[in-house]
Amino acid sequence: MIARSQLGLFAANERGLDASFATLSRTELSDGAWYDYAQGWLSGHEGLLQELVGSVRWHQDERSMYERVVTVPRLYATLPQDGPVPAVLEAARKALEARYGEAFERLSLGYYRTGEDSVAWHGDYVARRLPSATVATVSVGAPRTFHLRPKAGGARVTLALGWGDLLVMGGSCQRTWEHAVPKLKHAAPRVAIMFRPVWRDPGPL
Repeated sequence: MIARSQLGLFAANERGLDASFATLSRTELSDGAWYDYAQGWLSGHEGLLQELVGSVRWHQDERSMYERVVTVPRLYATLPQDGPVPAVLEAARKALEARYGEAFERLSLGYYRTGEDSVAWHGDYVARRLPSATVATVSVGAPRTFHLRPKAGGARVTLALGWGDLLVMGGSCQRTWEHAVPKLKHAAPRVAIMFRPVWRDPGPL
């Protein structure tokens, strides 16, 4: 049997995606939330990672926490504002739009450089105030632990996302569940490529 890491190496320079979504499976969660997962949906992930790292203008935020300013432990960017959109990502957008009936007009990136980069428990800032919302993420580079947990309490879901995996969170997932990428002692670079519609902010709930 060929290890998944070996498959990632073989596909490093052959970009493409599974527009048929043949390996996609859906998991129903509580409170009307769900997620779809397709392992290795995008091929050529290592080459795409290197292109994005080298061609995109990356940013880093600072936030006030507990009466002090802290640096957000990851980089971010939006395309095409911060760099060109690779052809395979335009193809991914079209395939996702056809599958989910959504216009995924917003394309943003999260760059996790090492295990020190992370993101705390959260739901998408606008989507967590909507009845339902769809967010698709393609992960390129080394896998990172990804947690989902219900806000009301209960068992968490843990995935390892990388090597071209596709994760689509939908229904009430952004509102009734939270997700996080924890710190690790050691981790190679990963870029999360997020496709979102342009939502109208409904204001505070």
